[in-house]
Amino acid sequence: MWRALASNALTILVVGLFLIGGLILWGQSQYKAEGPLETAMCLQVKSGSNMTKVSRELEDQGAINSAMIFRMAADYTDKAQQLKAGSFLVREGASMEQIIDEITSSGASTCGSEIEYRIGVTRIQTRVRELDPATLEFIEIANFDAGEEEVPAAYSQKRQDADTRYRVSVAEGVTSWQVVEALKGIDALTGDVTEIPAEGMLAPDSYELTPGDDRSAILQDMQDKQRLRINAVWENRQDDLPISSPEEMLILASIIEKETGVPHERGQVASVFTNRLEQGMKLQTDPTVIYGVTEGKGVLGRGLRRSELRRATRWNTYVIDGLPPTPIANPGLASLEAAVAPDDTSFVFFVADGTGGHAFAETLQEHNRNVAKWREIEAERQSSGN
Repeated sequence: MWRALASNALTILVVGLFLIGGLILWGQSQYKAEGPLETAMCLQVKSGSNMTKVSRELEDQGAINSAMIFRMAADYTDKAQQLKAGSFLVREGASMEQIIDEITSSGASTCGSEIEYRIGVTRIQTRVRELDPATLEFIEIANFDAGEEEVPAAYSQKRQDADTRYRVSVAEGVTSWQVVEALKGIDALTGDVTEIPAEGMLAPDSYELTPGDDRSAILQDMQDKQRLRINAVWENRQDDLPISSPEEMLILASIIEKETGVPHERGQVASVFTNRLEQGMKLQTDPTVIYGVTEGKGVLGRGLRRSELRRATRWNTYVIDGLPPTPIANPGLASLEAAVAPDDTSFVFFVADGTGGHAFAETLQEHNRNVAKWREIEAERQSSGN
């Protein structure tokens, strides 16, 4: 009798273990399997929330099949206590494993609203955008010029949302003074800036912000990135260039940056200045004259006068030989690369061609013809009111 009972108990134990093992395997497959969500959604995890609340919300919205398996998996993988507050994009068909990774990893919101401060050469814009989970595209809900237009309600509202993301974008060709003045006007930042960074030493790029960040720390990030770029580009320079240091490369790159916004022209513009330096010709570039007038503090807002072209300043390349003593703006990576890898041309002249680009020439005669064409275009535009 006891032998029979022991045999039955053993059978029950084996069956139980088999069932438990099968249940675990089934749970694991459910955890890794494609989820039921048919359209991507934005999951908002509020500060102080927990996996129980999140799992119920995901189940209610049809993103997961079982809140219980979701919670058990979070506990089993030791991620239950790593839940981050924010807005997270849950893609269609996302597995429980992918969702848990999304809401416990970096804590950076991947969905919801974004405020971008765009520092341009002529204007400073603030854009408020919201990600549409269905299309994975940002929808603009506000766009205004900082300091010149009334602040829209949408901006003030999103500033109050804890999960709104922030970033500042610096365009190629802005001056260090412009960047500092723009940062002073961003209400999401704190701290005073006591010194304007050296011209050319701020890397144009996009930088993530957190409300309360110090302005000086943001500027330091920009300088650190520019130093890395300068060092890397200088290491890969061509041989026999008429520039002898990273500092001269930075100056030349800033002139290239201000002379053209057409990507494929940078190498040609660089070749013009390289050829002029090699031949001992003055660079004769208007942006350097403008910098001599403004010293980088704002936009000139008008054409250059003849007297300004003749006036001697440290930056007037119609008067001085060679490069000016400092950069005239903050160049981007492409202009830095063009400065040390110019196209192989014989060009020593260029002028606007009316399309947004330039007409290049090897001889003064050819250049004069291009200038005459440009003046005809200007005259036509003036007569038509454009």
